[in-house]
Amino acid sequence: MDMRQLVGRNFARLRAASGLTQEQLSERCGFSQQYLSKLEKGKRNPTIVSLYEIAQGLGVSHVELVRED
Repeated sequence: MDMRQLVGRNFARLRAASGLTQEQLSERCGFSQQYLSKLEKGKRNPTIVSLYEIAQGLGVSHVELVRED
C-alpha cells in the first residue's frame, strides 16, 4: 500500500472520530487547511515531524497515522 494513501485514510478516520473539521485541526496543529486536505487525499508526503504535530492535534499517538488496518 502507498504510505501517503495509508496516512491519508487514517488521518481522515481519526479526524472524523474526534469530531474536528480540517479548519479546527489546522488551528490546533499549525498546518494550513489546504495542507491537511491534501494530506487526507494522499497527495502530500508528510515528514515525521508533521505526523507528530498532527497526531498531537488529534490527541493520538503518531503511530496511529501509519498503522495498517
